[in-house]
Amino acid sequence: MLTLLTHTALTIPIEDPILKFLLIMAIVLGTPLILNKLKIPYLLGLIIAGAVIGPHGLNLVLRDSSIILSGSAGMLYILFTAGLEMDLADFKRSSLHSLAFGLYTYLVPMLFGLIAGYTILGYSLPSSLLLGALFASQTLIAYPIISKLGITRDKAVTIAVGGTIIVDILALVTLTVVTGMATGAANGAFWGRLAASIVGCSFVILWLFPRIGRWFFKRCSDNVSQYVFVLVIVFSGAFLTQMAGLEAIIGAFLAGLAMNRLIPSTSPLMNRIEFVGNAIFIPFFLLSVGMLIDYRAIFSGWETLEVAAVMIVMVTLAKYLAAVATAKTFRLSPDQRKLLFGLSVAHVAGTLAVVMVGYNLILGYAPDGTPIRLLGEAVLNGTILMILITCTISTFTTQQAAHRIAIEGPQSERRAETGEHVLIPLSHPNTVSEAVGLGIAVTKQKHRSLYALRALDNQSSSDEQVSAAEKMLNAAADASASAGIHMHRLMRYDVNIVNAIVSVVRERNITDLVLGMHRSPEHTNAINTLGASALGTTIPAVLARTNVTTYIYRTVQPLSTVKRHLVYIPPRAELEQGFETWVLRIRHLAHDTGAKLIFHATEETIAYLRRKPRKVDIADYVAIDPHAWDDLENLFQAVRSDDALWVIMSRRDRISYHTAMHRIPALIEENFAANNHVLLYPVQAGSESENRYFN
Repeated sequence: MLTLLTHTALTIPIEDPILKFLLIMAIVLGTPLILNKLKIPYLLGLIIAGAVIGPHGLNLVLRDSSIILSGSAGMLYILFTAGLEMDLADFKRSSLHSLAFGLYTYLVPMLFGLIAGYTILGYSLPSSLLLGALFASQTLIAYPIISKLGITRDKAVTIAVGGTIIVDILALVTLTVVTGMATGAANGAFWGRLAASIVGCSFVILWLFPRIGRWFFKRCSDNVSQYVFVLVIVFSGAFLTQMAGLEAIIGAFLAGLAMNRLIPSTSPLMNRIEFVGNAIFIPFFLLSVGMLIDYRAIFSGWETLEVAAVMIVMVTLAKYLAAVATAKTFRLSPDQRKLLFGLSVAHVAGTLAVVMVGYNLILGYAPDGTPIRLLGEAVLNGTILMILITCTISTFTTQQAAHRIAIEGPQSERRAETGEHVLIPLSHPNTVSEAVGLGIAVTKQKHRSLYALRALDNQSSSDEQVSAAEKMLNAAADASASAGIHMHRLMRYDVNIVNAIVSVVRERNITDLVLGMHRSPEHTNAINTLGASALGTTIPAVLARTNVTTYIYRTVQPLSTVKRHLVYIPPRAELEQGFETWVLRIRHLAHDTGAKLIFHATEETIAYLRRKPRKVDIADYVAIDPHAWDDLENLFQAVRSDDALWVIMSRRDRISYHTAMHRIPALIEENFAANNHVLLYPVQAGSESENRYFN
C-alpha cells in the first residue's frame, strides 16, 4: 500500500488531486513571500509560476479541464468584481470619457494591426483585420492591484474599466463579423440575429438581474446562500452573452453592474466576494495563463520571432498612444495616464478568444495538404509571447502608478476628514446586525472607530444576563468583522442604560450614536397609544444628555435593497450646528449603496444644500412649503415600497424644532411599518441639554 501511494504521489505530471491542489496552494502562498523581496509584482509572479510548473516548463501540472475551469472562473471573477466595485455615479459622469477611451484604444490598435498584418507581414485583409481585433482587445489583469490599494474609484480607473468593456465588445464583434465574412455567413439574417441577441441579453442582465437580486436579498440572510447566489448570477450573465455570440467576460462585467447597487463596498457580502476571489479564483486564473506560455516557441523559427516582435512592439505602442490621447483629451495627470496604459496594455482573455478562433478557422488546404488558417501558427505562438510581455508591462506599470495615486489620495483625504467614533448600544439580538450595518454605511472606513456597548445593572445582573450580553457583543463584532472592520466591544455595569451610554459617549469622544428600535407586538400597541412618548423613556433621556449625531433606526429590509432614501428636513435645519455632518453621512450612505437620494425641504434649505459646487450631485430635491410639517400625513405621501424614510428631528427648544415632531414616531410606525426608517437628531447648540452634556 505504501509503495502504491508513493508511486501515485510522485507521478509526473501530478495526477493525484490532493497533491496537485497542495502544490498550487503552496505556490499561491509562497509567491508573494519570495517576490516581495525581489520587487516583482505578485500577479506577474503567479504567471511565471504557472509557466514553470506547466506543461511547457517542468510539466508538474497539466493544463487540464480542472485548471481551465478554475482559470475561466477567475477571469470572469475579475470582470465581475470590476463591475461590482465601479462607482456608478462616477461612471455615469465619465461615460463619455470611457466611450472616448474605448474608441481610442480600439481604433489605434486596429489601425496598427492592419499596418502590421497587411503591410509588414503580408497577410490578407481578413487576417489583418483579425490581427487588429487581437491588438485591440485587452484584459484587466492588473485590476486586483487597484482593488488592493483602494483606488477603484479613481477617475482613471473608472475610465479604464468602462473603456475596456467597450473595446472588448468592439473587438469581439469585429471577430464575429470577420469570421462571418470569411465563411460567407455574413448575410442580412446574420446581422439581425447578432443585434437582437446582444440587445436581448443586455436587457435581461441589466434589467432582470437586479430585480431578482433585490427579491432574493430581502428574503434570504444566510451568508452562504447569498454568496452562492452571486456565483449563479456571474455565470448566468456569462452564459447569456456567450449565447448572444459575445465573449463571456462581457456578461460577467454586466452582471457586476447589475449587482452593484445591491452589494455595497462595505457590506459583509462584498468582503466575502473579495476574499474568495483573491484567495482562490484569481490565482488559478493567473496560473492558467502562465501555463499557456511556451518558451520553445521562441526557437521554433525566425518567422515566430519576427511575428512576435512585430506584435509586441505594435500593440504596446498602440495602447500607449491611446492612453496619451485620452489623458490629453481629459487632462489627466501623468500618473493617471500611466495607470490607463498599465490597465489597457495586458492581453489575455479576449486576445486568446480571437487568436484561437482565427487559428481554428480553416479556409482551405494547400497542395501538400497543409491547412490554410485565418491566423497561422506563427501568430498563435507570437500571441503567447505577447501575453507574457504585455502582462509584465501591465503589472509593473500599474503597480508604480497605483502606488503613487494611493499615496497622494489618502493624504489629501486625511487633511479633510476628522475621526469618526460610532457607538452602537445593543438592546435586542434582532437589531444587532442592522444597527452595525448602518453605523458602517454612514461613515468612512479610513476614519472610523466602531464601539458596541451592552449595559448591565451593576447590582442585579445574573450569570445568564452576562452570558447573553457577551453573545450580543460577539454578534456585533462578527457583523463588523464580516465587513472587514474591527469592532470594540464594551460591557458596562451601571445604574441604568442611559448613564452607561452617556458615560461612554464622553469617554470615547463619540461622534455618532446608533440606537436600534425593536418592534414587538407589545411595543407596537404601546406606540399606538402613547403618542408623545412613542420612543419610550430611554431614548429621550439619552437625547437630553448627549449632543452627538444620533440615529434611531428600525429596519425591515437590508440597506442594500433600498431603492430610495427620502430625507424630510424641517425648516431652518440648515442653521443647526450639526447640519453639514449629517448631510455628509447620508450622502456617503447613498453613494455607497447606489440608492437614489431625495431631499424634501424648503426652498431656503435646498439653496443651502446646493451652495457648494460638486462634480456630481447624486441627490434630487423636492421643495416643500414651510407649513407642510403642520400636515404630516400629506408630508410623507411620496413614500413607496422599498423606500427608506429619514426624518431630521430636533430636540425641544432648538432652532429647527417643530411641535409636530412629537407625533412623528407613532405616525411612522402606524403608516410606514413596512419601510426602513431613521429618526435623525443632529448636533445642536445653545440649550439647557447641551449644558448638561458638557457639565
